[in-house]
Amino acid sequence: MSDNFITEIIDANLREGLPTIATRFPPEPNGFLHIGHAKSICLNFGLAKRYGGRCHLRFDDTNPLKEDTKYVDSIQQDVRWLGFDWGEHLYFASDWFDKMYAFAHRLIDAGLAYVDSQSVEVVREQRGGFGKDGVDSPFRNRTVAENKALFTQMREGKFSDGTHVLRAKIDMTHPNMLMRDPLLYRIRHATHHRTADDWCIYPMYDFAHCLEDAIEGITHSICTLEFESNRQLYDWVLDAIGGWAPRPRQYEFARLKLDYTVMSKRKLLRLVENNQVDGWDDPRLPTIAGMRRRGVTPEALRQFAELVGIAKNNTTVDIGKLEYCIRQDLETRTPRALAIIEPLPLEITNWPKERIEQITLPWRADDPSAGSRQVAFGRNLFIEADDFALDPPKGWRRLSVGREVRLMGAYLVTCTDVTTDAEGNVIGLKGQVDLKSQGGAAPDGRKVKGTLHWLSAPGSERAEVRLFDRLFSVASPEADPDVDFIEHLNPDSLIVQSKALIEKALLTVDSESRWQFIRQGYFVADRYDHGPDTPVFNRVIGLRDSWSQRPDQGRPERAKASTSKSAKKSMTKRKPADIRAAARQQDSGLALAYNRFVQEHGFTEEQADLLSADRAIADFIEEALSSGTAAASIASWAVNQLLVLHRQSSMSQRPMRGKQFGELVGLTDSNTISKSAAKSVLAEMARTGRDPTLLVDELGVGKAADPSALVGEAIDGLLLEYADETARYRAGERQLMGFFMGQAMRRLKGKADGQVVRTELLARLG
Repeated sequence: MSDNFITEIIDANLREGLPTIATRFPPEPNGFLHIGHAKSICLNFGLAKRYGGRCHLRFDDTNPLKEDTKYVDSIQQDVRWLGFDWGEHLYFASDWFDKMYAFAHRLIDAGLAYVDSQSVEVVREQRGGFGKDGVDSPFRNRTVAENKALFTQMREGKFSDGTHVLRAKIDMTHPNMLMRDPLLYRIRHATHHRTADDWCIYPMYDFAHCLEDAIEGITHSICTLEFESNRQLYDWVLDAIGGWAPRPRQYEFARLKLDYTVMSKRKLLRLVENNQVDGWDDPRLPTIAGMRRRGVTPEALRQFAELVGIAKNNTTVDIGKLEYCIRQDLETRTPRALAIIEPLPLEITNWPKERIEQITLPWRADDPSAGSRQVAFGRNLFIEADDFALDPPKGWRRLSVGREVRLMGAYLVTCTDVTTDAEGNVIGLKGQVDLKSQGGAAPDGRKVKGTLHWLSAPGSERAEVRLFDRLFSVASPEADPDVDFIEHLNPDSLIVQSKALIEKALLTVDSESRWQFIRQGYFVADRYDHGPDTPVFNRVIGLRDSWSQRPDQGRPERAKASTSKSAKKSMTKRKPADIRAAARQQDSGLALAYNRFVQEHGFTEEQADLLSADRAIADFIEEALSSGTAAASIASWAVNQLLVLHRQSSMSQRPMRGKQFGELVGLTDSNTISKSAAKSVLAEMARTGRDPTLLVDELGVGKAADPSALVGEAIDGLLLEYADETARYRAGERQLMGFFMGQAMRRLKGKADGQVVRTELLARLG
């Protein structure tokens, strides 16, 4: 896990004497987890692992109307699949219902809570609004005895739903609306998935959550930013009850918002209930179960969580970053197999009808240790329908009449004849192979540019192939409040090819095994439907991004290819500035980014225009600005250097993060490296995604004249600043070495070898 503002807080807490840390992942069992939860899981369990603490899995099951054991089971399964384990620390809010009820009585005894006999609707109206004070409830001044009696009767089930609520007595004029006598308990006569009918009153989330943290000994309660205003109530409840050791503290980070999808449980539930997707584990959904069924690996999701990092400001993450992590992961683990999605028959007329030849093909050409298999080659073959053109365009390298191409690993073939149906559609081909070109090499050394994958009739089997794509056809389906997000569903998000062909070796592969279908993309054997008699493969992702260059942001690749010549000509006549303006008009997020760049960060209008025409760049710049480097310097470097890289390859496809870019620019501002050296570092960062300070050291482009003197000076200053920690280390607390190493490397900004730093620390610490 990389350093972030939360690790800085924990480092300080540990220096101040906190013995260990405890975090928690607290889902509500009212739906399936999605990729935003995956980020939180990686953060909370990752912090526990980094600091040798513990992370609890705790279900906030305080609303029996929406909760179900199926969600409890799915959540546990998802967390384990991601690679994390809570050990013995599995908890439920319902474990503490008795304690919470007792704490509520304690607040009543202290005059800090009362029973209100108004409806929730009236309570909401009396709360007021921004700039408008709330109105005290007529029941606010009930005596302690009255409140205790009523609350006890609520617990005993003597009142119907909505008759009474328990409220905290705080301040009806408080500027934070949540502090205006918030609800603590409500009556719910409903069967709970764990406690059955033992309870008919249930605590509100804001009352229960902080108490759960405190009871379980959580030290760092990490929430997303929408709970920032809830922190005052979190602290009020804990302080009002008191006696906690350790006292939990809440910290907020930016939630994950991904484009081309929705993350709201309510909206995901709507898609499921309206049958617009096939359940919570539909491979088009951002749920963890859906992504698993799609074929995404837990390693790819963990890499994605690390790539996007932990920030304090909400931004929308380009889905291209997720797709980059998926491709990078699958590229290293998948064997290569043959599959034909849309088969087109090709008869080899100069091949004997009964002759079958076994062609040996490697599972991975770049890795001999992966082994090989034999694929039957015969007279009747199949190629991909898209690999033939009756009227080939300029530069066509695939098959057409009279053209010679290579059949991968087999022979050179020339198409000699075409069969069409009554409507002129190509339904069959005939051709001849060069019988002397076994293995695909021309005997006379002639150059053949095109290579096609293929299957033979005896060497293939029918399979169902499901081509999944992005669920929505626009980047921001929720941007326009006047348009239902459902209107933006991508009609081509699932295309089922029931007549696809696969090589026979794939019939016996396990469910959830992943493969690269050569020239097609990455695929997975379906988790539930795949079997030897009914092979089913889902497309995880294509071999390359087919969306970043789409002017319509929503049609598949074939639709893009069919754009008329007149339309293309019209598009090329548009000025770049007009294209950028049109992008902002279509995507309100880009328009907001433009305004922020100009009004908040002082970019020139020209800089803001250039840097807010593309979602990947705009989000990248937003993250770069969080680095603390001067906005003017970031804008200048982005316009003059970053956009050049972006034109070569979209930033969404590069591992470099915006904050790293901002830090690199900061190194030039501080005169740590020259601008020319920074360009070399930038190129390497764009390629590898590595930290700029480490690259400065490795490339030897820093300006420090005497690195050894620099190390000694930094360590001397460090030991002086942290005199207490130094004394504790010398007294025997050797675990502080990690702390000293981290602080030293930060001071040196990576411009020193870690082993040298450790050696100097050991020498000075004694």
